[in-house]
Amino acid sequence: MLDSIVTSKTRIKLLLKFFSHDNSGYLRSLAKEFDESTNSVRVELNRLTEAGLLQTEDDGKTKVYRANRSHPFFNEIRNMVSKFLGLDQLLEQVVSRLGNVEKAYIVGDYAQGVDSGTIELILLGKDIDMAYLDFLVEKTYEKINRRVQVRVLEEMGEDIGGVMVYG
Repeated sequence: MLDSIVTSKTRIKLLLKFFSHDNSGYLRSLAKEFDESTNSVRVELNRLTEAGLLQTEDDGKTKVYRANRSHPFFNEIRNMVSKFLGLDQLLEQVVSRLGNVEKAYIVGDYAQGVDSGTIELILLGKDIDMAYLDFLVEKTYEKINRRVQVRVLEEMGEDIGGVMVYG
């Protein structure tokens, strides 16, 4: 869906990185993460910055980029990225029908804004319907073509370190 609207693969990666949640990055780290040339990443960073979608701050000699939360289209772009990733539908189903889900976290690559094809979730709750969860994982793969790995915890015994998306 997103790739039919935005034709630059590098721009899509940057939108996923910065608008899936509150990420920041600098040119060389982004080029390495995306396995792209620094020039192609620089061109797209400049375009997104000139459009006002990204803002920069200096960290020594390094320019750090992040999404401009005050841009008029910030929420719309964030919603579009969320739909692209399929997380909105997934979380609605998980929360409404699984049982007593207190919190849900995205961890792993997606928590870092990288679309690796696998969504890792941690659910915090009790009496979760595991059979239905397995069914949802299968159906999610069929709908959005991404694998989902879910770990269920009854108590928060460790620092999860991901992005809380429910709770």
